[in-house]
Amino acid sequence: MNSEIAETTSRRRDRLYIIAEILTIARDPTLKTQIMYKANLSFAQLNEYVNFMLEIKVLSKTLDNRKEIYRTTEKGLDFLQRHNEISELLKTDKENNRKSIRMPPERLFKKK
Repeated sequence: MNSEIAETTSRRRDRLYIIAEILTIARDPTLKTQIMYKANLSFAQLNEYVNFMLEIKVLSKTLDNRKEIYRTTEKGLDFLQRHNEISELLKTDKENNRKSIRMPPERLFKKK
């Protein structure tokens, strides 16, 4: 499960990554179809995510000239900030692990 969160660049995106992507798209008021195309989701997937995000109040929906407009809420912006911070922590930890693996063994067991 931890590898799913860390591997957002893999072929499959995890749920938190998709939620963050939708919230990023909806920072500016946007239509549902625009979210669907920009986030590369099917209509069924989009509806599942949007309904969930409206329920937990990270996304809001308003009517403008009989069109449903979606926008990221303050709670959604807070989620985005925290998601980005966690992604950076995971990225940094991964890079640090690679550096330590490349360290020659003689340096690991250096006698004083």
